[in-house]
This record gives sequence, structure tokens and C-alpha cells, in this order.
Amino acid sequence: MRGIRKSFPGVLALDNVNFALYPGEVHILLGENGAGKSTLVKILSGAYQKDGGEILIHGQAVEINNPRVAQELGISIIYQEFNLIPHLSAAENIFLGNEPEIFSGIVDRSQMSREAGRLLRELGVQFDPRTRVRSLGIAQQQMVEVAKALSVDARILIMDEPTSALTESEIRALFSTIQQLKEKGVAVIYISHRLEELFEVGDRVTVLRDAKYIATHSIRETSTAELIRLMANRDLKEHFPREKGELGEEVLRVEGLNRAPLLKDISFSLRQGEIVGIAGLLGAGRTELARAIFGADPIDSGRVLVKGQPVRINSPVSAIRQGIGFLTEDRKGQGLILVLPVKDNIALPNTDKLSRLGVIDSAAKEKLAQRFIHDLSIKTPGVEQKVMYLSGGNQQKVVLSKWLAREADILIFDEPTRGIDVGAKVEIYQLMNQLTARGAGIIMISSELPEILGMSDRILVMHRGRISGEFSAEEATEEKVLGAALGQRV
Repeated sequence: MRGIRKSFPGVLALDNVNFALYPGEVHILLGENGAGKSTLVKILSGAYQKDGGEILIHGQAVEINNPRVAQELGISIIYQEFNLIPHLSAAENIFLGNEPEIFSGIVDRSQMSREAGRLLRELGVQFDPRTRVRSLGIAQQQMVEVAKALSVDARILIMDEPTSALTESEIRALFSTIQQLKEKGVAVIYISHRLEELFEVGDRVTVLRDAKYIATHSIRETSTAELIRLMANRDLKEHFPREKGELGEEVLRVEGLNRAPLLKDISFSLRQGEIVGIAGLLGAGRTELARAIFGADPIDSGRVLVKGQPVRINSPVSAIRQGIGFLTEDRKGQGLILVLPVKDNIALPNTDKLSRLGVIDSAAKEKLAQRFIHDLSIKTPGVEQKVMYLSGGNQQKVVLSKWLAREADILIFDEPTRGIDVGAKVEIYQLMNQLTARGAGIIMISSELPEILGMSDRILVMHRGRISGEFSAEEATEEKVLGAALGQRV
């Protein structure tokens, strides 16, 4: 890719970017959110059309006008956000548009299921390929995406945050598959914000910053510190800048909460100014606990107390009225309305504050949005920009703005930095510090152990729906937390 240029309304997404890829290599594409990584690979995959520059495959100039052309050229992509049809089966999703046929127009469903099962087994996962995708967990859906890409015998495979929802064993299986693909000469473009895994899986790394090409290095000849400097143009010496203060009164207490078969006898408390981290392996019940507290899912028994008073929370509306905010794990599916502008998304849980006699004050709504665009440094052309056009980090800031505007006293952050670059993560951590400094209590669910250890004042560990361990920040170690996550009672 030579001199690639791409603009969107009010945003220069790529400015004369170069990128080269060789057979049998894993080439890391690195940069902060908004640097242009996803735009570059979407151009290569035919989802976007470039404004300028050229693309050469095996030395021949090509025009990739749509995803079908990219697929015919042997280019396949696994997007960070799932690109699956929920009501179809895993097998139907894997072979969508490439279904095996008995004869013209008649799909061979038996062969499709057999081939889908084979692809999934090679990825180290075991479930019936006839299962509808909407019934699968996030990690299983991710593996369907991987199998879908592999089913077309791609020669160039693009992976955009492929491990963000996978367990350690699933990541091992994915890396093993990548190694097999390399040996067959497949070239892999790999986008990830988990810097530690880049050194394990990558051969070369290219850094983009502010829509421009910055540098390409052999992964063995660089370091985490150097990559961070190239991405951010600054040294991030403190990845987890937790600022601990005096803890105040208890703001939330959960007692004996049960929801069969997912949650079993959960009890804990949260105080003003405190970050309680919740760790655990995929399927431990962390998100289910958050949804139960927020009233998104019903509970069988137990009770919730807010500021010492028992409360009945049977819906998200009642949770919001009790001063509880929830940043969901799936920000695009559950945290935002992508086709609405920034100002409307920020206003969503605050319409009562912005209305008079049932009519929303448009000027007040715009003023509120302008305030948070400024305070949180949200990169957007303006309040009217649809959030679907913002980078992941800026979308997360819009979700945060909703609850900051609400002035919630209890905030549940489910994977608050998932798919967000190093620089944007530090900004989110600083916002968490500001929230606890003003007296809010935060429950932070995270799959990233360094984040849990670095930002929590107290850590709860879940295993199979129960709390299997509790540690202060001072006594917590990776070994202790992982032991409790694996079921070793502490």
C-alpha cells in the first residue's frame, strides 16, 4: 500500500500512509485509537474506498472496490466488532456467501456442518456448528469469526483485536493456528492493544500516529517502551496512575445475591472513593453480577443496599434513579446508539435533567455535549457527529460522558479499556481518579490482570459464580489472583 489517503467529513483518517506485507509473516499494525489502523485495513478489505494512493498484490496494481473483490484476491478480515448474523447458525455464518451446494441453488447442509466443525476443532473449540450464533458466548462468537476467515483459504488475513474476548487457552489455540498459517505462506496483519502478546506472535511492527506512517521495525529489535513512545510521541512511565485517597462512607452493599445457575451467594461492599476490581476467567459470572446489580437481569434472592438503605432495583431505570451507572462491556451494542450524534448519546440517561414539561431543551443538550467534548478531549468534528464514526477510545469517552453528566455515585465499569490504546487507557484511568476524588465508588470488571492490580484498591475474584478470593491492593499478586480465579479458595 503506497501513499494511501482517506478522509471522512471533518476528519483526515489517512495521510499518505505506506504499508508492506510479505508472505508468511505476522505484521503488527500499531497506533492509538484514531491513528488510522482500522481505516487502512478496511480499505484493503474493500469496506472503504481510498481517496488516493495505490495497492499492489504480488507486484500488480489492483482496485479493491468492494469486499467481494478483496475475497477474490485472497484477502479476509476479522473485525474487532463482530460481523455475524445472530439468528443464523455458526456453520451458516462461517460459509455465508460460499455455501457448499449439492447442485445449483441447493445448499449441502451436512457438508457445511462437517466443514464448520472441522474448522472450529482446529481452533481448539468444541460446540455444535448448528448452534445459532445468538446462543453463543462472546469468545465462541469470536472463534466463529476466525473460522469464517479461514474458510475462504485467505492468503492475506487481517485480524483486528482477535484476542480481546478470548481466554488464555483460546489465545494459545489461536496463536497455534497463526503459526500454522505462517508455515503455509499466509501473511497476517495483526492489530492489538495488548502489547505483551505482540512480541509473542509478531515478526514486524508498523506504527501509525495521527493518520500518518511513523516507522516499521523488526519486533525483535524494539521494546514496549519504544513502541509506546512511537505511538504516543511521549513516554508513558505510569501505565496505571491510581491516586488513592481517604475512603468515605459505604455507598453500596450486596448481600447474598443469587441468580441460578450463574450467581451464588455474592456479598460485598463498596465505599466512597474506592475502586473495587472484579477479576475472574471468562464465564466466572462477572458481567452477570454487574447486570444483576443494575437491574438488567432479575435476581432469585438477596438484597442490594444503597447508602445503607435496602432498595428494589428491578430495571435499569430504577438503578439510574438510585445513582448507579453502567458502562457495558459491549459499548457498541448496549452502550451507544451508533446512528445518533454525540449530543443525543450523552443526553440519553439525562433527559429528565434536560427537559421542561416533557420537552427537551435543545440548547441545554448541546451545551452539555460541548462541555464533555472539551473536558474529556473527545476527538470529534462536533456535537452532531454520529458516534459510529468515532474511534473506539472516543466512543468510550461518550459512554463515560453519559454517566458523568448523570453524576452517578456508583459506577460499574465492565471492561472499560477493552480495545483501547495505551494513551487512551491512561486518560480513562485519570477520569476514574477524578470520579473517586469527588466521592464516587467504582466497580471495575477487567480481564487484564495488570489493570486489576494497578487500578484497584480492593480486588474480588470470581470463580463459577462465586467470590473465591478477596485481596487488598497491597497483598494482591498475579499468582494469588489467578489461583483464586482457578478455584483455589482463599
